[in-house]
Amino acid sequence: MARHVFLTGPPGVGKTTLIQKASEILQSSGVPVDGFYTQEVRQGGRRIGFDVVTLSGARGPLSRVGSQPLPGKPECRVGQYVVNLASFEQLALPVLKNASSSSGMGQRVCVIDEIGKMELFSQPFIQAIRQTLSMPGTVILGTIPVPKGKPLALVEEIRSRHDVKVFSVTKENRNSLLPDIMSCVQSSRT
Repeated sequence: MARHVFLTGPPGVGKTTLIQKASEILQSSGVPVDGFYTQEVRQGGRRIGFDVVTLSGARGPLSRVGSQPLPGKPECRVGQYVVNLASFEQLALPVLKNASSSSGMGQRVCVIDEIGKMELFSQPFIQAIRQTLSMPGTVILGTIPVPKGKPLALVEEIRSRHDVKVFSVTKENRNSLLPDIMSCVQSSRT
C-alpha cells in the first residue's frame, strides 16, 4: 500500500496549486503538516526565478536568472537559472529534520514541492529526503518532474518505491484530482 504521494506533470500544469490546497485541507482538519513549496518570482511579467516558501511563511531565493554564484561556492545552474544552495538548504533542511525528529508524535505530513534538478544539487537534501521516506510516522506529499533527458537518480528511486503513489497531473484532470490525492494521503495516515 502506498504511504507517500507524489504529483508529476509538466511545468505550469498545477502541481503546486494542488499541493497547497491539500495542505490547507489537512491543516484545517487538524493534521500536523510541515514542508515547503516553490513559487515563481516574476518581474515585469517575466519569470526571473523561484523562491522556496515554507508552510510557516519563511521565504528565500531558490534560483534567479543569470545571477552570479556566491563567492567561493560552485556554480549550480539549470538552464538560465543559478541555484542559491545556501538559501535553499537554510529553509528546506530544517523542515525535513523536523518531520524526521517528530515522527514519534503520531502521523504527520511533510510537503516537499519539489524534488527536481535545482534541489538535487544539495547532497544534504538528498540524504534528508531518503531519511524522511523511511520514517514510519511521516507521510510525504510531494512533487517530482516528468522524466526527460538524463534521469534524476533520486526521482527514479522514488518512482520505483513500492510505498509511493504517483499521480500524473494534466490540464484535463487537475481540477478533479484533489479528492483522490486526499483519499490516498488520509489512507496512508491510518
